[in-house]
Amino acid sequence: MDISEVAKKSGVAASALRYYESKGLIHSLDSAGVRRQFSPAVLDQLALIALGQAAGFSLDEIRVMFTPGGEPNIDRAMLAAKADELERMVKRLKAMIEGLRHAVACRAPSHAACPSFQRLLKAAASGALASRQRQLAPRKGK
Repeated sequence: MDISEVAKKSGVAASALRYYESKGLIHSLDSAGVRRQFSPAVLDQLALIALGQAAGFSLDEIRVMFTPGGEPNIDRAMLAAKADELERMVKRLKAMIEGLRHAVACRAPSHAACPSFQRLLKAAASGALASRQRQLAPRKGK
């Protein structure tokens, strides 16, 4: 299939296909023609790339999910780690939703006077500070 057919069938722009190829995520076939040619298997690879991106994996993380020949080779430990990360994110988002819902319904004269809202602020500040400290901490092996 040429690049325009892959773009049409996959819904991925030709420019993105060229970018994915430059990043080593997909590979075109050797051809004497002017337009890039791809194996039909590229459609499955693009579906896996889309799924990986939807789950929050970076393109570099997704690239290691393929063998050099383009076959899926997904590390289950990496999937489990991403699932754990997403679960933590969901818990934080649920807590934030509850706090915002409380702030909407709170009968206190101002949010500054609301003990529940103040706890939410403190939790958000400590989480943000802890996250920032983890980012600034020197990493082992570097």
